[in-house]
Amino acid sequence: MAQSSNDRTVRRRAVLGTLAAGTSASLGGCLRRARSIAGWNAQDQISLRIKTLPADSDPYALGAARSIASWYGAAGIDAQVVPVSEEELLRQVLLGNDFDVFVARGPGRNPDPDVLYGLLHSQFADTRGWQNPFGFVDLDVDEWLETQRRVDGDRRREVAADLQRSIVRSQPFTVLAFPDDIRAVRRANYENWRIANLQSSLGYLVLERTTETEESADVLRIATTDRRATENLNPLSVEYRRSGVFTGLVYDTIGYFTPEGTSPWLADSWTFTETGDSPRVRVQLRSDQQWHDGEPVTAEDVAFTYALLADTSLGKAGEETDTPADSRIPAPRFQGRTDLVDDVIAAEQDVAIFQFADCSPRVATRAFTVPILPEHVWRERTEPASISGIEVGTATEALVTNNIPPVGSGPFRFVRNTPRESLVLEANPDHFLVGGTDSEASRTVGPPAFDRFVVQVVGSDDAAVGVVAEGDADATGTPAGASTVPRIGRTQSLELVVKESHIPYLVGYNTRTAPLSNPRFRQTLARIVDKEYLTREVFEGYARPATTLLSGTEWEPSDLQWDGGDPVAPFLGTDGEVDVERARTAFRDAGFRYEDGRLVGGA
Repeated sequence: MAQSSNDRTVRRRAVLGTLAAGTSASLGGCLRRARSIAGWNAQDQISLRIKTLPADSDPYALGAARSIASWYGAAGIDAQVVPVSEEELLRQVLLGNDFDVFVARGPGRNPDPDVLYGLLHSQFADTRGWQNPFGFVDLDVDEWLETQRRVDGDRRREVAADLQRSIVRSQPFTVLAFPDDIRAVRRANYENWRIANLQSSLGYLVLERTTETEESADVLRIATTDRRATENLNPLSVEYRRSGVFTGLVYDTIGYFTPEGTSPWLADSWTFTETGDSPRVRVQLRSDQQWHDGEPVTAEDVAFTYALLADTSLGKAGEETDTPADSRIPAPRFQGRTDLVDDVIAAEQDVAIFQFADCSPRVATRAFTVPILPEHVWRERTEPASISGIEVGTATEALVTNNIPPVGSGPFRFVRNTPRESLVLEANPDHFLVGGTDSEASRTVGPPAFDRFVVQVVGSDDAAVGVVAEGDADATGTPAGASTVPRIGRTQSLELVVKESHIPYLVGYNTRTAPLSNPRFRQTLARIVDKEYLTREVFEGYARPATTLLSGTEWEPSDLQWDGGDPVAPFLGTDGEVDVERARTAFRDAGFRYEDGRLVGGA
């Protein structure tokens, strides 16, 4: 039977459809195979952005970052240095987690292992501030951190040693060195510069007038490269505060750090009324203390302060939820200390009762070193932060206010400021130091030897030394770099003061993202950094390389002490030159591989 033209058309379409389907299936298989092969063979080079400070803000950070970037590059990593202002660096690192690696000075070393709790415990991995900015999570480290809070004596020393060993193996950060604190000072008006720690508020209070000081010379003048204190005096602000030296002159704390522990300051005394797993402490405040605006300092202010630091919204952030605790907005500067406190009750006008969490008495008193704030000023700052009346994000006004003028109870009170230029404080005649109260605090430091404290902002450490040399300032307020030492030494009117600093330089890693989430990768990064070279070439000998934040304290175990090299992460090279083959072998052993000399992902 002959086929009609219609039949032939239908059959032709069917054949073409079958061919098309087969071609599509074949092409789809090829594409899937191509994508699979690409997934195995074509990985991007590992790239790290190293954020740090410009040279006019820090004498060493940029030089250290550039050396580290060159070592990373030698190992096949695409590394670039990104300088940003200190305010912006702290904002990006501590508030936004917007970094791969940073090179900068870390938090001040406190001679107690509990300083590591806030810095590294995993409960703070998603919080802001110096509370675990690395996003670090390690259950072994958590266990050591929790245990050291509960034990005392030799057992605590053993736990602290194991804790530090775990940290340096995991390398959430790499300690580079503790620099020397180099200052230029004038001998004309004040003395005791060599015993004054100017990285602490109390350091300015040990200064004394010289016998040649004129009666009219009642002003202490400081030249600094850090303008932030002229723009913001909020003690809760993360990006404006590192050590809080100047705000520490304005605000009192219940106690202050000493090498032996915490001693009373605004408190006249404290007594542990219960000894057990959860200490209870009765704090007796000094009587007749006033805020700078004349209002009395009371135990209600103390209770309010700890409630505010625990939640700067005072519960408002969670009012419309069933779990307000999950909606707290804590103060990011002090959370590692205030989380020791379960509750504070104002029992009398000058008596506060503290109920602590499970911790030893020595650890509990670390919570006494936060600034006490006046309730009548700060209660109105618990509302959500806003711009022109529009609420922005989850911050409260307490966290973003510039707090000028500040109202504290400290030995100095605010006079005036010119943003980016100057700050003027004056001695508080009503402070207990002035009254001559016989106490351990007043025996440690006396009343201020000057009536006014003037901070002047300059462009660089060399400019700061010049201002002091010309007689327009008494000392450099921020540490100067080693390059200024010859000039200071040659200037007859200046004295060179060099002290070991307790604030180290760190390489911090954002462990939230790959490959920095891999501890073996971080450990290998640490091994291609030559700390001895940095100490010699960048710090020009004015620094001490170290392995742990507790280096130089009684808590540093002997096996972690620096002895001509890093005992845990020895440098993979010689005299500042990376041994490329050894570095590549180390990265391969860590699970990475190379393509044309570029370090890429896992094998």
